[in-house]
Amino acid sequence: MLKMIYLCLLLLQSAALYAQDAAGIKQLAEQGNAQAQAKLASLYLLGRDGFEKDEKLAAEWMEKAANQGVVDAQVVMAAMYDKGMGVVGDRDKATQWYEKAAAKGHGTSLAILGKNDAAQGSVQFNYQAMRLNAARSIPSEYAKRFLTAK
Repeated sequence: MLKMIYLCLLLLQSAALYAQDAAGIKQLAEQGNAQAQAKLASLYLLGRDGFEKDEKLAAEWMEKAANQGVVDAQVVMAAMYDKGMGVVGDRDKATQWYEKAAAKGHGTSLAILGKNDAAQGSVQFNYQAMRLNAARSIPSEYAKRFLTAK
């Protein structure tokens, strides 16, 4: 019984530390830290650690990180604009974000824009379908990545 109580106390303590981390992330994001902004956006996007799922707030924070040059945030913004997730769908804005990430050598962005090596060869590839699939998967997958990054 004593071991069970001890285990419960440890779990509560670790949950409190984790919540502190989420609060710390929010504070850093508000202070302009780009990585914290991307993490906060991810918390809102996924609805984790006491943050309700809110795609609009997720887009606002992710765009702040993207504007500071966080490449993965730029890709997430592109996908969010392609999908109309938390923002009004806008293919031109999506393309602009993909272009910014591609200019930094981001492989997926290069492929989505048809600027990779396969696009220059004779391989037939449906870039439109790839872009639509990317818009569905990128936001949540990249958000998970942001949350696990140090």
